[in-house]
Amino acid sequence: MASEKITSKWAGLLLLLVGPITIALLLFRAEEFDPVPIPNTSSRASLTVPARNDRVLRSIERVGDGLLPGPEDLAYDAEAHVLYTGCGDGWIKRVTVSDSAESSKVENWVHVGGRPLGLAFGPDKQLFVANAYKGLLRITKEGAVEVLTKEAEGVKFLLTDGVDVAGDGVIYFTDASDKYKLHEYMLDILEGHPNGRLMSFDPSMNQTRVLARDLYFANGVALSPQHDFIVFCETVVRRCRKYHIQGEKKGSIDNFIDNLPGFPDNIRYDGEDHFWIALATGRTYFWYVLMKYPFARKALAMLERIVRVPNMQKYGGLLCVSLQGEAVALYTDPALSMVTSGLKIANHVYYGSLGAEYISRLDLTRHAARSA
Repeated sequence: MASEKITSKWAGLLLLLVGPITIALLLFRAEEFDPVPIPNTSSRASLTVPARNDRVLRSIERVGDGLLPGPEDLAYDAEAHVLYTGCGDGWIKRVTVSDSAESSKVENWVHVGGRPLGLAFGPDKQLFVANAYKGLLRITKEGAVEVLTKEAEGVKFLLTDGVDVAGDGVIYFTDASDKYKLHEYMLDILEGHPNGRLMSFDPSMNQTRVLARDLYFANGVALSPQHDFIVFCETVVRRCRKYHIQGEKKGSIDNFIDNLPGFPDNIRYDGEDHFWIALATGRTYFWYVLMKYPFARKALAMLERIVRVPNMQKYGGLLCVSLQGEAVALYTDPALSMVTSGLKIANHVYYGSLGAEYISRLDLTRHAARSA
């Protein structure tokens, strides 16, 4: 009799477990969101960086604290000593650059609406903006706003992202995804499909061209010093490649740097033979598992519909890279996340961010990366 009670008890417990698991499996299979394998996810190792500062938050100054909601990208007017940044409230804001971070002034300049992301000055000091929801914009020095293009080959831009401008006036920019909008960007990353494109716009001909397609969340772009190639970032696969604009290899794509220690966002050339690549988050074990296994990404996407998943982004930062695509120095911190851009001005490097309400600034003469 006692054995029958024990058996019945365990059968009940088993039923309690099997029921929810069965329901969960059925829901999992019925879910339409279908992640796919992502290239370059088999190894846990990242490239070796010869010099590092792994505790930058101890030394960072805050510029415009509380006045800059999500300063995603940065563009600098060296003559006026003014930084321009696009914020989450739809404003392009101007920030004076001074010796003291506390004395920097913030000014609302032009309201473009949407979500301004990438920024770049043209040869005549007009500002070009990759607006996630509105396409590629041009802002004159007087503050007039014009939409230049918002589709290519009949496909509308859904997440216009990075931008840079060549000396001949041709604008190079990315559409991170032609499937998901900015507020859904994590679904694009979790899905793993290459939905991004690299494009150019020639104002003299009013022509938009697709230069590369099937990119894994196409993000920041930066021209080389001679404007003979452009480097573009692919966030999901942790790499940057270069598209040749001139020369014998014109129109072809080569690898620039891959196996990055984090997921790249914007990239900027500093005028001193280096590119600065923003790493939104480091490649931790959590991100290694997530990127390697499609079922894990599917489970996370389903979980986020029910509860708020804790922020697992950390070890973001800035990676300094040579013109040849060799890692030089990494400026990071365990508690740093959502780093979206990096711009070197004199002895300081400035951090843009989607999550902060200020621009971070680090003095490189006092807090330089040291040999690992």
